[in-house]
Amino acid sequence: MKKSSIYTKTGDKGMTSLVGGKRVAKAHVRLDAYGTTDELNSFVGSLIEKIEDEHDLEILSYIQHKLFTVGSYLATETEAIPPKAASIITDKDITLLESEMDKIDSTLPPLRQFVLPGGSESAARAHICRTVCRRTERCIYRVKEEFPVDDLILMFVNRLSDYFFLLARKECNKQGKEIFWNQALI
Repeated sequence: MKKSSIYTKTGDKGMTSLVGGKRVAKAHVRLDAYGTTDELNSFVGSLIEKIEDEHDLEILSYIQHKLFTVGSYLATETEAIPPKAASIITDKDITLLESEMDKIDSTLPPLRQFVLPGGSESAARAHICRTVCRRTERCIYRVKEEFPVDDLILMFVNRLSDYFFLLARKECNKQGKEIFWNQALI
C-alpha cells in the first residue's frame, strides 16, 4: 500500500476544497470556523495533560471527538450535500454536557463574584479552552449568516464553553486558589 503524501500542492494558491468538492478561498468563513474548532481541540489536548480525574479525562476525550465531528460538519458543503452521520451532533451530546455541568456545579461553592482566569495550571488551560470556544461559536455564527448550520452544533458549542468554565472552577477549588475580580484594584 502506498503511503499518502501529507502535501498535495493543491492549496498553494490560496484555495482548498470543502467536503463535497467545492473549491473556496482559504480565508472562507467555513475554514475560519473549522480551523478555530481545530484550534480549540488542540487546547483541549493541552488541558488533558494537566487533568488528573479519570472521569474528567473521559469527558474531555469525548469532547475532543465531538469537536472533530463539529469540524467535519463545518467543512461540509451542507447547502449541497447532507452531512454524514459522523458529522452530526445530537440531543444526546448536549444532554451529556448539561449533565456533567450539573454534577460539577453541585460540588462548587456558590458564585458571588466574577472569576478571573488562573488559579492553577489546569484551571488556566480550561479558561483558555472556554475563551477559544467562545471564539469558535462566533465563527460558526458567521457561517450561519451565509449557510445552513444545524442548531444543535451551536447549542453544543455554547454548552461547551460553560462546561470549561465549570471545569476551571472545579480545578481551582481542588487547590483552593480561585481568583475573583476585585473592583477596588481598578
